Amino acid sequence: MKTALTEMLGIELPIIMAPMFLVTNTDMIVAAAENGVAGCIPALNFRTIEELEAGIKDIKSRTNKPFGINLIVNKSNVLAKKQLYKCLDLGVNFFITSLGSPEEVIRESKKHGIRVFCDVIEENYAKKVEDLGADGVIAVNSGAGGHLGNIPASVLVPTLKSKCRIPVISAGGVGSGAGILSMLALGADGLSIGSPFIASTESGVTPEYKQACIDYDAEDIVVTTKLSGSRCTVINTPYLKKIGTDQNLFESFLNKNKQLKKYAKMVTYYKGMKMIEKAAFGATYKTVWCAGSSIEFTKKIEPIQEIITRLKNELETAKENLNKVVG
Repeated sequence: MKTALTEMLGIELPIIMAPMFLVTNTDMIVAAAENGVAGCIPALNFRTIEELEAGIKDIKSRTNKPFGINLIVNKSNVLAKKQLYKCLDLGVNFFITSLGSPEEVIRESKKHGIRVFCDVIEENYAKKVEDLGADGVIAVNSGAGGHLGNIPASVLVPTLKSKCRIPVISAGGVGSGAGILSMLALGADGLSIGSPFIASTESGVTPEYKQACIDYDAEDIVVTTKLSGSRCTVINTPYLKKIGTDQNLFESFLNKNKQLKKYAKMVTYYKGMKMIEKAAFGATYKTVWCAGSSIEFTKKIEPIQEIITRLKNELETAKENLNKVVG
């Protein structure tokens, strides 16, 4: 299958394994790369610049296939500049930027021939990053896991395809081959898929987190503002039901105060990331686990190779079914 994304990155399937905070690790990136998918890992999954360097070198020693780094480019990430230049020095294949202006990332990456894809949730920002020189946009729709958009893929993808000249990669709500085909039919040049890989063998999260992705379904995914101050999807476990999904009055006051808002968001973001970290590596259901509705298709813990093979087979079946209908 050839799309703008497969041609751009030299991959077999038009899929990026989405970067997931405190979930994606180097083993997952290598497994994805070796099975025809371009994995992307958050730079913040490495505690220090030295760990980031070691992680990238580890990936490069185990595969020569393309992979990327996700950079948070707003003020909450005080390591952003150092992360960027370390990645440029080591030579990653692409960046995905989130939550801020990608201008410096795009400018510096062009000097090294590195691709830059930017998370967007609506048309205006997509056109801005296109004007800055982005190589593509990650269209984060209302079905995305983690931080999500407001617009369903059925509207967002065709809109961005009609307004932008650069490739559009749909992010959110897909965990099956039929879902992949539907996004391609909407005009997407590729997909960013994350939640179906949480319960992979290679994933380093706890067995309880993985089992939750099997036990819970799409209807169990809810939106919370407690983690980072922004809307984020999580699994509605008994613990989450106990603490609720909305910020308390004090948190809400801070976020509405113009003078305090910036600092409140930084505190909320830090506190939320600590909650996610505990959820990722603390073996208890009294935690907060990020996931999207596509965990509906997670039925067991299995290697990434088998997950990708399943997606391939389902995609072929979906094509055959479509041909029967329209043929």
